[in-house]
Amino acid sequence: MLVEKYDLEVFTPHCEPGAERFSAVARLVTDIREVLPYLNATLRGAVYSAAAAALTWKKGGHNIAFHSYKIAVSNVPDRDAAIKEVEGLIRLVNRTWEHRAEIEPDHDTHQRPGLIDVYKLLPHTNCKACGEASCFVFANKLVAGHVGLQNCPVLSEAQYAAQQAELVDRLGEEMPAIGRRDT
Repeated sequence: MLVEKYDLEVFTPHCEPGAERFSAVARLVTDIREVLPYLNATLRGAVYSAAAAALTWKKGGHNIAFHSYKIAVSNVPDRDAAIKEVEGLIRLVNRTWEHRAEIEPDHDTHQRPGLIDVYKLLPHTNCKACGEASCFVFANKLVAGHVGLQNCPVLSEAQYAAQQAELVDRLGEEMPAIGRRDT
């Protein structure tokens, strides 16, 4: 197990007193920089910087940052959810570390595509089947990590297979941190 002890702080952001969203920071006793390339290989949509020893990732609308001695999460709806999110991230780090022999580390920096790049790959039907007012609104929420590709049923139609594959390649899908980036 890589991370056994940490101090946890849960708070509302200083720039938003009275905010309805929470942030949490786990201050680690152990340096986790060696696990970051393995997380980079398995977390689709993660952005890794070896020079900064940092990896950021969006999951379910939450912003997550892994640093050498810190794991932070923001945009969480309540205190209990923030605690559970950090506990899950600690388990993710430990599970990834335990399975590192099965994972080819990825030291490259990957960037999430921008809003327009994602929008161009959507069906442009504005059918609202995803629950959003338009494909542009859906693209915005997709880039922000608030919705997933599975929320657009039209993308699963055969005629949009190429666009769906490209979006999966660029954005990824929420997946556990075990296995390679290309699986």
